[in-house]
Amino acid sequence: MFEAVLFDCDGVLVDSEPITNGVLREVLNESGWALTQAECMRIFIGKAVRDERARIEAETGQPLTDAWMQAFYDRRNARLLAELKAVHGAVAAVAAIHHQVGGRIACASGADRPKVVMQLDHVGLLPYFGDAIFSGHDQPRSKPAPDVYLAAAAHLGVDPARCLVVEDTATGAQAGLAAGATVWGYCPEGHGRAFEGLDVARVFGHMDELRDLFAAPLAR
Repeated sequence: MFEAVLFDCDGVLVDSEPITNGVLREVLNESGWALTQAECMRIFIGKAVRDERARIEAETGQPLTDAWMQAFYDRRNARLLAELKAVHGAVAAVAAIHHQVGGRIACASGADRPKVVMQLDHVGLLPYFGDAIFSGHDQPRSKPAPDVYLAAAAHLGVDPARCLVVEDTATGAQAGLAAGATVWGYCPEGHGRAFEGLDVARVFGHMDELRDLFAAPLAR
């Protein structure tokens, strides 16, 4: 049986990706980089904005300053607090898994930690994670490097090989696999193309399915 479960946040626990990327597209367009929503999602989903610094600066002709980032964060957070909801079924799945593994769960995100904490608190998930919340911004390398998952596993005192990682992007799945964990991919569209070519052990389309799969002998 898996001894711990490490969850990504955005797109797995909270339905934040369309909101965050919508705001990012707005501020990039205002800065001179005209992007469609689909293009913005393709470039930035699963990544920290700062990881695309060179491309942003090349496309906008402006430096990516702390003031620019703070203005983006402020607008993003206001929109999230107004519109954010948990992924359907995520709260029940986290509660069940938290009970099954004796509380050994963590959230390991590529986003900045204040955003992750704010989002989990907003949808009622924060009590399940406590201080087991990790951001790639605080690690030497962000996803797809394994650092954030290694930090989460170490905090829980569990060998990464005994951890299950739940991810919704190829970038995050690569991070979990590089950490030596088993990765299950969440793909609500009902197909696993996001994980093609990756050794993702299972793809599921609804959080109720995650809850049931984890409880079943197949998860052992």
